[in-house]
Amino acid sequence: MIALTSPIRTIWHPVPAGAKLAALVVISAIAMMLDRPVPLAALLVLVGLAYAAGGVRFVRHGLGVMRPLLPLILVLIGWHLILREPEAGAVMVLRIAAAMAAANLVTMTTRLDAMIALVTRIARPLSPLLPPKALAMAIALMIRFIPVMSGRHMALREAWRARSAKKPGWRVVPPVLLGALEDADRVAEALRARGGMS
Repeated sequence: MIALTSPIRTIWHPVPAGAKLAALVVISAIAMMLDRPVPLAALLVLVGLAYAAGGVRFVRHGLGVMRPLLPLILVLIGWHLILREPEAGAVMVLRIAAAMAAANLVTMTTRLDAMIALVTRIARPLSPLLPPKALAMAIALMIRFIPVMSGRHMALREAWRARSAKKPGWRVVPPVLLGALEDADRVAEALRARGGMS
C-alpha cells in the first residue's frame, strides 16, 4: 500500500491538518449550496489556483490522482444530455469536481499520521460507542487502499486489452473485488497478529 501524500513540497504541506480539514468542509458546503454552473466553475477555478500554487509538477500529480474520477463524470454528462438537462448535469459535475479536487488537495498535502491524530481527537466524544483509534485506522486504511484499487483496476484493463480487441467493461470488476477482499483479509490477519487496533 502507498500513501496519497505528494512528495512534491508545496506551501500547503506545513498548514495544520485541522485547518485544511475545516477549509475542506467549508468548500464542500459552498459547493452543495451553489446551484448555478458559473459560480461552481469559479469555485473549481479557485481550487485549481490552490493546486497551481504548488507548481506544474504538483498540478500534474494532482490530475493523475483525479483521473479515476473521469469515467463517472463522463457518465453523468452523458446521462444528463440524454435527459436534456445540460445545466443540471453541469451543476452536478462541477459540484463533484470541486469537492473531490479540494479533498484530493488535502490528502496530497497532509501526512497520514497527522490525519489519523486529527480524526482520533475529533472522534474522542464517540469513544463509548466507537473507539477513536479504530475509526482513525479504518479511515487511514481506506485512504491507503484507494491508489491500490485504482492501480489494480488499470493493470487488469491493460491486461485485458493486450489479449482482446473488445472493451473490458464489467469483466474486470470481479477480479478487482476479489483482490480487495484478499487484501482486506491479509490486513485483518496482520492487525490481529499485532494485537488489533486497541
